[in-house]
Amino acid sequence: MQEIALTNERIDEKTLEQELHKWLGSFTKPLRKVLLLPPDVTRFHSKAGLIVQLLYKALQGEAKVEIMPALGTHIPMSGQERALMFGTEIPDECFLVHDWRNDVVKIGEVPSDFVAKVSGGLVSYPIGVEVNRRLMDPSYDLIVSIGQVVPHEVVGMANYSKNIFVGCGGQDMINKSHFLGAAYGMEKMMGRDNTPVRKVFDYAEEHFLGTIPLQYILTV
Repeated sequence: MQEIALTNERIDEKTLEQELHKWLGSFTKPLRKVLLLPPDVTRFHSKAGLIVQLLYKALQGEAKVEIMPALGTHIPMSGQERALMFGTEIPDECFLVHDWRNDVVKIGEVPSDFVAKVSGGLVSYPIGVEVNRRLMDPSYDLIVSIGQVVPHEVVGMANYSKNIFVGCGGQDMINKSHFLGAAYGMEKMMGRDNTPVRKVFDYAEEHFLGTIPLQYILTV
């Protein structure tokens, strides 16, 4: 698999489609089952919807493609919202719904001493790391987290592993990471990349996600 960075000021659909095909072609293992994790309609302008459509088009016929919007605590997308964001060519049965209360498994814990260190002693509780159970399903050959990097009041800059641990996460990480951000102070985090909450997400990814076939597609 190769890493591809498109840095043109404006990336047209044809170029994006070509680069996604190139990226998919760089995998040495056949892709038979793929899970896509885009944001919901609240990130409509991220181009994640178009990316999902292009990936589905490229993979259909060769792989079973499932799409689970990273809802976090948001309500499930309606059929109208799905059509608006992801088009009408993807069958309804391809879409899954993340349930942050009942559909997660605990894969680890960020220790309290680490949380205390990164927060400057403001918060000192352990944080359970929970993700949707599908992320730990070994039948997936590829899991793709798709989203947009934008300033965010809780983590500093949204997306990357936030899409996993909050968008596809459970209540302990969601609740405690948000409180950590509030305790540290929104005015010290907004638009910054190396915040206490981001460090918690980085710890969780480094320690607990190394065995799954996770890749990221990020827009700015």
